[in-house]
Formats: sequence, structure tokens, C-alpha cells
Amino acid sequence: MELREHAEKQTDNGHEFFGGEVLPLLPLRGMIVFPYMVVPLEVGREKSVGALEDAMVHDRLILLSAQREAKIDEPQPEDIHKIGTLAEIKQLMKLPDGTIRVLVEGLSRMEIDAFVQEDPFYRVRVNTVEQEQAGNLETEALMRSIVEQFEQFNKISKKVSAEVLVALNAIDEPGRLADEIAAHMGLRMEDKQSILETINAEDRLSKVFEILTREIEISELEKKIHLRVRKQMEKAQKEYYLREQIKAIQKELGDKDDRAAEVEELRTRIAELDLPDYVSEKALKEVDRLEKMPPMVAEAVVVRNYLDWLLALPWNVTTEDQLDVNEAERI
Repeated sequence: MELREHAEKQTDNGHEFFGGEVLPLLPLRGMIVFPYMVVPLEVGREKSVGALEDAMVHDRLILLSAQREAKIDEPQPEDIHKIGTLAEIKQLMKLPDGTIRVLVEGLSRMEIDAFVQEDPFYRVRVNTVEQEQAGNLETEALMRSIVEQFEQFNKISKKVSAEVLVALNAIDEPGRLADEIAAHMGLRMEDKQSILETINAEDRLSKVFEILTREIEISELEKKIHLRVRKQMEKAQKEYYLREQIKAIQKELGDKDDRAAEVEELRTRIAELDLPDYVSEKALKEVDRLEKMPPMVAEAVVVRNYLDWLLALPWNVTTEDQLDVNEAERI
């Protein structure tokens, strides 16, 4: 590291860090690394590769900060969020195609104070921003509530294992609990960045609780929608099966061709007539009923007569009014 002039500070993971230092910067696309996370990354952009190589030469520390827009290939300083995560490179492997596969561990939140180098890669001066606070009874109650909420969320989403839930219950720091839960949820980028930028631990915990409550509501709605769609599909499959059974029975009775021709004729007449939508819907529903009925039952005759009457009505047919009184008297 070039600059060590500021007071020494220890990160959340016990890593010694000096405020005001200059670090290589790795802009992230479409993801955020929280403190305490161990994440594999695959890096291919020239500047990003240079930043990793520089970090490996020194003390393996690098700043990870998300781009505002993932689609930008060459982000400018204004395209990168100011709040990021100080990370330590745990493993690094160069691949034959020139990309780098790296394993990083998030250590602590950092704020970019200034960009001090842009080529051949970004170097930034950073300041520590963590403000972990001692919890009170209200905070402890919120921590218990958020763990319970996350357990409920996990019953729906099945995102984490039982071991992770046990580990979450053992966390006694509100800020760390918020980060750990946020890291295990499939949140939108803007929600993740908002949590990362919430420095106060209790405020961060409250924000995660609000987002978690919203995600539970969304997950429950998705579950209801999936259940409704499945029931509709099962109903359609059942109706199809019953229709096939009826066709098979009719075939055995030797009257399949007559009934099929009758039903097809009715559907053709309905399609050709300029019927109002509600009339067409009703008529087709009755045709479906007729198709399922054995031909000799009394109800089939009633339905057929009803359809004949319905289709014989002069729907959407108008005649010119005769308003001549003398002509009316003559008639």
C-alpha cells in the first residue's frame, strides 16, 4: 500500500486497516459482495485483471464496488457506487483464455474518497465507514424477529440449508446479522446496494426486516398463483381425459361419427354467425355439454333444441322501421 498516514483501524473480521489508504478497485457487474461473504468471481476485463494482479503483489486487499449499470463495459468513476466492500483475495487462478477466477472474502464497508489513478486500472483512496453499535433490548427483539421472518421466508423459497439457519441464530451483532441475511436472499441490485449503504447497524437491520417482509408477501403470492395455475391445468387435463373417455364410449356404441358431425356443425354455425361475445360463449359452453352426453338421453335433446332456437334468432340483424300510418292500416 502506498499511503499509511492515517490512524490504524481494525475491520469487522479482525483485519488491520489504515483509513485513507489507496486500494486497487474492482468494479462489479450485477452483484454485490457484503462483509463476511466468501464469493467466487470470474474476471476478464483488462482493468479488473490489472487490479487483481496489483492486489496480489501487495497485501491481497482490494475494493469491490458495484457499477450503477451492469451493461457498461468500461465504467467511468461516476458509473461506480461510492460505497463498496473491502475484500481479501483468498485464492486466484489464471485461466488459459486470459480470465481470472478468484475467491474473495468481504471484510468491511468502505467509502471511495477519491479516484487517484484511472489507468491501467483504477486505484482509489478509501475511508472506513462501519459504525457497529451495541444492541439494546429493542435491537435484540428485532434480531429475533428477523431470524424468525427469514426462517418463514426459507420455508417458502428453500434458499438456504438448516446449517445456515443455525449459524444465523448464533450471530449477536445486528449489523452482521443484517448483512448475512441480505447475502442469502435473492434481492434486486438496488435493494442490496441500499443495504450496503446503510451504515448504522440498527437502521440496516430494520431495512432488511422491511425488505424481508415484502419478499415473504411476494413469495406467498407466487405460491398462490402457482397453485391456481396447477389446479387449472389439472382441471383441463381431467376434462380432456373425460372427453376422450366419452369418445371411446361413443365409438363402442357406434354413434361417434354422428355426434362428432353434429357438434362440428354447431361450432361452425356459431363461428359463422355474428353473435355477441356473451351469446357465443354461452352457445359454445352448451355445445361442450352436448358433446359429453350420450345421444339418447333426454337432456341431450333439450340442449340441442335450445341451441337450435338460440342460433335461429336474428342476432345483429336489423330491419328498417315502417312508420307510414296509412300503410299500417292497409296491412
